[in-house]
Amino acid sequence: MPHELITHADKVFFAERGETKGDLAGHYLRVAEPLLRAMGGRPVLLQRFPDGASGPSFFQKRVPKNAPEWLQTTIVSTPNGTTSQALVAADIDHVLWAVNLGCLGFHVWPYLADTPEHTDELRIDLDPSPGVEFTHIRQAAHEVHGLLTELGITAYPKTTGNRGVHVYARLQPRWDSYQVRAAAVALARELERRRPDLMTAAWWKEERGSRVFIDFNQNAPHKTVFGAWSVRARPGAQVSTLPARLESAGDPWQPMNDDPQDLVPLLDLAARDEAAGLPDAPWPPVYPKQPGELSRVAPSRAKKP
Repeated sequence: MPHELITHADKVFFAERGETKGDLAGHYLRVAEPLLRAMGGRPVLLQRFPDGASGPSFFQKRVPKNAPEWLQTTIVSTPNGTTSQALVAADIDHVLWAVNLGCLGFHVWPYLADTPEHTDELRIDLDPSPGVEFTHIRQAAHEVHGLLTELGITAYPKTTGNRGVHVYARLQPRWDSYQVRAAAVALARELERRRPDLMTAAWWKEERGSRVFIDFNQNAPHKTVFGAWSVRARPGAQVSTLPARLESAGDPWQPMNDDPQDLVPLLDLAARDEAAGLPDAPWPPVYPKQPGELSRVAPSRAKKP
């Protein structure tokens, strides 16, 4: 693989242990195969750290105007319809090109650039509220596994490299992002019904208490999620799975692409909730008001009748 894509390879990116830009590139070269299974062919959002993990950063959705001609890109949109020419993680050269710009990890769109109309990833984000320990996150992940197994859906967990856990299901290319989000909302609500002591689907922080929040809005249209095998901008340069585990046990996600899952069981749950009169869950403030959505005002700020 052409190391000439990396300039100033000795520049320190992680000061705590002295890891350099070259070390970061070496990580992505070591995990190239599973990395590309997870995000190959997908648009990616770059978060650039020109001075390394401890320095300032900025998000870059558009590839620079001086980008090389061989770079593959695709048009992506924001919730308000603004379009950008984004990088496609077409191969490891594209990854290394971004690393050379100071991109430590990648925020990935949930569809392939060739078929943007089909969202083919369900992403379940188990987010710790204040007071929640990782033990609770693990318990919540077991509850997710139990419900999905009951519905006949196979999914794969990963740590986020931070404090939570992500659970991914590769989907058949049949549904759009609105349907996938509706499925995520239904999943979150059903998990809360089963374990209200442990998990919550409450969008407003003031209503969550010390419970694990199932962040269904990670599946909202145009939403990116920090990708598998990506390196966090933290002193320890955390990743979800260490290369040593890859060498000893292989890629834990290897079967995922071979058996895309049916979303219908979760969509049936969503239809049941709608028939019972449940409104849509709140959307993030950057999104236009959606049909069936109630007020986005936090309960404590809502006007009392």
